[in-house]
Amino acid sequence: MKIKTALCRTISDDINTLSLDTIEIPAPGRDQVQIRIKACAVNFPDILMIQGKYQFKPQLPFAPGGEFAGDIIAIGNAVTGFKVGDRVVGSDRSGGFAEAINLNPSQLKHIPGDLSYAKAATYSTAYLTAFVALTIRGNLQAGETLLVHGATGGVGMAAVDLGKYLGATVIATGGTDAKLSVVKARGADHVINYSQQDGSLGGFRDTVKKLTQGNGADVIYDPVGGSVFDESMRCINWGGRILAIGFTSGVWPKAAVNHILIKQISVIGVRAGEIGRRDPALGRKSRQKIYQLLADGLIDPHVCAGFPLEAAVDALKMLEQRKVVGKCVVTMNGYSLEPSAG
Repeated sequence: MKIKTALCRTISDDINTLSLDTIEIPAPGRDQVQIRIKACAVNFPDILMIQGKYQFKPQLPFAPGGEFAGDIIAIGNAVTGFKVGDRVVGSDRSGGFAEAINLNPSQLKHIPGDLSYAKAATYSTAYLTAFVALTIRGNLQAGETLLVHGATGGVGMAAVDLGKYLGATVIATGGTDAKLSVVKARGADHVINYSQQDGSLGGFRDTVKKLTQGNGADVIYDPVGGSVFDESMRCINWGGRILAIGFTSGVWPKAAVNHILIKQISVIGVRAGEIGRRDPALGRKSRQKIYQLLADGLIDPHVCAGFPLEAAVDALKMLEQRKVVGKCVVTMNGYSLEPSAG
C-alpha cells in the first residue's frame, strides 16, 4: 500500500529539509497491526532528531513523530487483543508523520470512550513526565504548594493538571499573559508572567513568597532552567523539592549548595523514560496509572492546533518558536480537530 509521509532524508539544523514523499508500506507481520494514523503529536525530540542533536538517532530516512492515534486497518494472524476497526493510541521513537504504520501490539492501547484522536495522541509523554516527577520523584502531597514553570507548554500544562488532581495549590508561570489565561482557565490557582522587559526570565520569587505567606513553594517543577532555576532557589520552602525536568532556556544552572544546606532542600533530576528502563515494573505501573486517569476523565490534554501532513514543517516551526500552548498535532487521513479537541 502506498502512503504519504513527511521524511527526514538528511540531518540539518534547518527543519525545512523535511519533505513530503510517497512510499510503500508492507502488510503487517504476523505479530503486528497496521494503523491508519489520524493524529500525531509534535514534540521537541522530533526537532532534535532532524537536527541530529537527540540521543536516539534513527537511520535515514525517517519520519518524525513518536506518539500517534488512529484506527487498525490490518492485523497479523498471531495478534490477540485487537481487531480491525479498533481505535488505538500508539508510540514508537519515530514514524508517526505518516498515513500508516506497522506496530507490535505491546506498543498500543485502546483509545478510551469517545476521546478524540488528538487528545489520545498527546497525553503519554507529557503526563508520564509530570506523573513521575510529582509522585515518584517529588512526593507531592495534598495541601502542598506546587510551583510549575513553563506551565503553558506540554509538560508544564500536564503538571498543572496532575498537581490539581493530587490536591496541591498550583502556581503557574509562563512568558505571556495570553498563554497563561489558558492555564488559569484550566485550573491553576495563580498565574505569574515571568518575562522581564530586558527579555530575561525571572521576577516571580516575591509573588510566590507573597502567595505562600512568606514560606515559598513546597515543590517546584522546572523544565526551563537558567535564571528561572536561580530564582526558584530563593522562593522554595524549608525542606522543599526542586524537580529539574529540562533546560528549555538553553542554560544549565548551577545550584548554590549553601541554599541547599540552610533550607535543607532537595534538587532532584527527572527522566521519566529512564525510570521505566531501570525499573520496568514501575514504568508499566506509571503508564497504566496515567492511562486510567485519562480513561476516567481525571486528566485532560490540551491541544491548541492541528496541521495537515502537508504542513508538518509548520507544526514543527510553531513548536520551535514557542507558540504552542499545551500541544499541537499533525493530522492526516481526513481527520481535523473536533471543536472539543483542545
